[in-house]
Amino acid sequence: MSSNVETNVRPNPDELLTKISDYVHDFDISSQEALSTAKYCLMDTIGCGLLALTFPECKSLLGPHVEGTEVPNGVRVLGTNYKLDPIKAAWDNGAIIRWLDFNDTWLAAEWGHPSDNLGGILAACDYMSQNFPEKEITVKEILYSMIKAHEIQGVLALENSFNRVGLDHVLLVKIASVAVISVILGLTKDQTIDALSQAFVDGQSLRTYRHAPNAGPRKSWAAGDATSRAMQLVWLTKKGQIGYPSAISAPTWGFKDVLFKGNELILNQEFASYVMENVLFKISFPAEFHAQTAVEAAVKLHKKLDGKFDEIEKIKIITHESAIRIISKEGALNNPADRDHCLQYMTAIGLLKGDLIAEDYEDDIASNPLIDQLRDKMEVEENKTFSEDYLDPDKRSIANSLQISFKDGTSTDVEEVHYPIGHKNRRSEGIPILINKFKKNLKIQFSDKRVSEVMKLFEDDQKLLSLPVKEFVDLFIPETN
Repeated sequence: MSSNVETNVRPNPDELLTKISDYVHDFDISSQEALSTAKYCLMDTIGCGLLALTFPECKSLLGPHVEGTEVPNGVRVLGTNYKLDPIKAAWDNGAIIRWLDFNDTWLAAEWGHPSDNLGGILAACDYMSQNFPEKEITVKEILYSMIKAHEIQGVLALENSFNRVGLDHVLLVKIASVAVISVILGLTKDQTIDALSQAFVDGQSLRTYRHAPNAGPRKSWAAGDATSRAMQLVWLTKKGQIGYPSAISAPTWGFKDVLFKGNELILNQEFASYVMENVLFKISFPAEFHAQTAVEAAVKLHKKLDGKFDEIEKIKIITHESAIRIISKEGALNNPADRDHCLQYMTAIGLLKGDLIAEDYEDDIASNPLIDQLRDKMEVEENKTFSEDYLDPDKRSIANSLQISFKDGTSTDVEEVHYPIGHKNRRSEGIPILINKFKKNLKIQFSDKRVSEVMKLFEDDQKLLSLPVKEFVDLFIPETN
């Protein structure tokens, strides 16, 4: 006679859920290279958020959903006086970080911006530091959480191309943010698995808003939305919501069958600190990363053009497959979000100005007829070697080359750049410029005295790592007279 007595035996969860949970709870960060890079990443990410506050459309999205709502000991939003619940604060911090497409990048089968996770990490740490000071949440917790969030997002991106099935890479922000926020807020390993399963069960963002004819500003707040949703899922789990152990693998109803065309999620290396050590910084230009080297090549050619734009017959751009698929665009560009994902537009600005800044995507600059005249003369071709080197784990190049032909039959030399200045191969060259970028962004919002205080803090690793997060965030709140 069979028994119908129910047991409380926990079903075995999908292996990936367990691996991520084990990593965030048990892995000890020992790489000094990863920790040092994380410090620079924290600097740069905060700076990008502060710069974004100079754009009214970005600022208009910040603050409580209902005006006037006050949250005691609320989580702060960088560069503002808002004190919000942790979920909305994660949204706001995440949105300003991503707004200008100027924070770090990871490129593989999938791409993305691992520092997008800082919106949720910072909100969770600030909440804990303000409300539970006895737990001693310090900047070290932020940096270690960043390393682990980078690793989860980046390693999952190595072989799994979500964009090829139409899903946006912010899915990986949600997964990585859930994992590290779970630890910050004190969830157990099993609860972390539960929260991760919720992230996979969620409907996922489509890439619609990143591509013509629908490219629009949602791509600037999508990551904030993802890290905020991660915070919400962790909080629901903390309140007792159960998980769904086969969220990925369940036949018919699981993530794999519903959203990934039945493909397995591939994990081709163990989680450690590889991604932070190799992350790409956007140092010179607020440009989609596949175009960084194209803009650098354009800036070099600008110096040789001497204003001879009317004499140009053809501009040849040789690039890699991902750039062609994602950011090569012809025809009308409808808004700044459309322009900053157009290889030809960014290259044209580099040729015309010898530079590219965030304001160059705005309507007043885009109205210059020379930009579209140059775009019309551009031919984009793939170099198979560039595409292979882009995916080679020992190279990870992001190569572009430019050559300009003139109506008199002459042409420039080919200007070829394989690695942008933010690449690991150019760290020694890039870090001083990154530090200067951070200082410049600080000066937009704060007095010279505050800027000096922040810069000195980042020069003192011991003081920085041991600083309570509450005091750290205080440094990035508007000064009172």
